[in-house]
Amino acid sequence: MENFKGKISFNIRKFRKSDVDSLVKHANNYNVAKFLTSEFPYPYFKEDAESFIAYISNENPTKVFAIEIEGEAAGAIAITPQEEFERKSGELGYWIAEKYWNNGIASSAIEKIVDYGFKTFDIDRIYATPFIENKASQRVLIKSGFKQESESKVTIIKNNEPYDVFIFSKTK
Repeated sequence: MENFKGKISFNIRKFRKSDVDSLVKHANNYNVAKFLTSEFPYPYFKEDAESFIAYISNENPTKVFAIEIEGEAAGAIAITPQEEFERKSGELGYWIAEKYWNNGIASSAIEKIVDYGFKTFDIDRIYATPFIENKASQRVLIKSGFKQESESKVTIIKNNEPYDVFIFSKTK
């Protein structure tokens, strides 16, 4: 995709094998991991980054992108088209290294990935499920034009603990 200029410039691009070290550097942070699903491990090791990059490397079209800041993969953003009865929806997921929080990066990246998702996939709705405790992510979604649809109880199990989420969405 293109470079974005704001408080901090960033780029959205495909992950590369050379991103392993920067991915570990930025992902191995409890404050980043605490509001992500159990698929995002903490602590985050080199083997986790290598497995992740290998898993997504052959996506076509690409669903998961690196958020590159200062030459490093310092976050990720994804649109995952759903199947069966939700086949016209895509799930949005994202994270950014803590040192770059509150710089408008997430909302800018979301706007671009939403546009990409609607143009690339046969979907009419993109949704996100932030933990109810994750007020920052909810603010970012609202700033990006998402509307709260509902609250879902005991939707996510993380570290054997149940969590409630809000469901936010944006339609084409």
